[in-house]
Amino acid sequence: MINYILQVILFQMFFLAIYDLFLSKESFFTKNRWYLISTPILSFILPFIKIPTFQKAVPEEFIIYLPEIVLSPEKVIQETNLYQSINYAAILFWLGVGLFFMLFLIKLYKIATLIRKYEVVKKADHTLVIIPNHTKAFSFFNFIFLGKEIPISQQAQIIEHELVHSKQKHSLDLLFFEFLKIMMWFNPMIFMYQKRIALLHEYISDEVAAKSETKEIYINNLLSNFFQVENIAFVNQFYKQTFIKKRIIMMKKTQSKKMNQLKYLVLIPVLASMLFYTSCASKQIKQKVSTLEKSLSEEKIRNEIHIKEIVAVNKLLNDSISKLNKEIELIENMDKFKMKKLNELLANRVKERINSDGSVSIMSIDKAPTFPGCKTGDKDCFSKMVQKHFGENFNSDLPNTLGLDSGRKRVFVGFSIDKEGNVVDVKARAPHLKIKNEVIKVMNTLPKMIPGEDKGEKVKVKYSIPFTLMIK
Repeated sequence: MINYILQVILFQMFFLAIYDLFLSKESFFTKNRWYLISTPILSFILPFIKIPTFQKAVPEEFIIYLPEIVLSPEKVIQETNLYQSINYAAILFWLGVGLFFMLFLIKLYKIATLIRKYEVVKKADHTLVIIPNHTKAFSFFNFIFLGKEIPISQQAQIIEHELVHSKQKHSLDLLFFEFLKIMMWFNPMIFMYQKRIALLHEYISDEVAAKSETKEIYINNLLSNFFQVENIAFVNQFYKQTFIKKRIIMMKKTQSKKMNQLKYLVLIPVLASMLFYTSCASKQIKQKVSTLEKSLSEEKIRNEIHIKEIVAVNKLLNDSISKLNKEIELIENMDKFKMKKLNELLANRVKERINSDGSVSIMSIDKAPTFPGCKTGDKDCFSKMVQKHFGENFNSDLPNTLGLDSGRKRVFVGFSIDKEGNVVDVKARAPHLKIKNEVIKVMNTLPKMIPGEDKGEKVKVKYSIPFTLMIK
């Protein structure tokens, strides 16, 4: 989901950049309006479009996720402060949605209050709301709000201007972006889109209203007084200081040449590059992001199971200390069971996808890499032997000599077994450099493996192992 949201924001940023650089100064107002409405919708759709021809350009990685290794298990059993992880990101997201939805309702209430409180004059094609002691002028659908203090000589022109907003349903455009702001309140591009289309609405209405008299008179009327502005994002406002200068510049600008419409063709290479990105590059991004998501998801599953196990063990310890060894053995067997079930779950969830080079994903590989002494392709034996290798070679006293805070410390290890069975590309992330170096040293002492095979060909396989250190 995070990857999808980032792609949407990135695409919207590119679409806005194209509008600002090539289209915003052109007088193709109707086309620009559809551009500003369609491109944010397109940005939500593009990440779902995958072109198989582009996807074949990126090779599939072979990844196996091994179960977590926990050092100093007796410390884990003694831990009594158990807790459930909280998804703070989801809480923050929904708080933002709730806040912006409430602001939206407040703005609607303000409009409804103006209609209910002040004089309403119904016309054939619109409803006029007269606001006393104000110089406000704005519209919302067929309602035109007009300050009573606006000079009578200018009222007819303002009404004509606002009628253009009403007839062309400009309020629908602004409401569309208002709903996007509620669901994507954290996305600054939505706010920028709404500001640009609000200005474009004024260009459209100015173009129509200014035809009834000379542009010079229309501009003079626009500048003749200081008018109040209603602070509501989804109403069309006749007077808004931040827009007046741009509106005057656009009215004085000569009509854009039809040849300039060719600027819209710049969308073709941009859309092609976006499709290539979503179809091709998304494969690599998806591998990295899904690796993190799967690792976090599997870690959550393991933590929940560990919590239940620890509670059960504590109950048994209260009955008899002599049963400790049996309970530890039970935990080890359950770890092995969890590892088997997780691999089966991943195997069921990942479908086979054949690339142009004939390679397939690890979940459908014919023979997984084999640890010396294990049966061919035995993943359970492979995992058990790697854990045993860590237990025998990792310096368990080292973490307690580095001055780290007591408690659980997470270490993540990644490595690959190449086509010759060698352990390569060893990487680690640890809370201390010495621990990282110790982990890499232990991994580099793993024996040469029997390489994995798929459809009779040897393949390179990547592994990922999380493990926990208990610092006293």
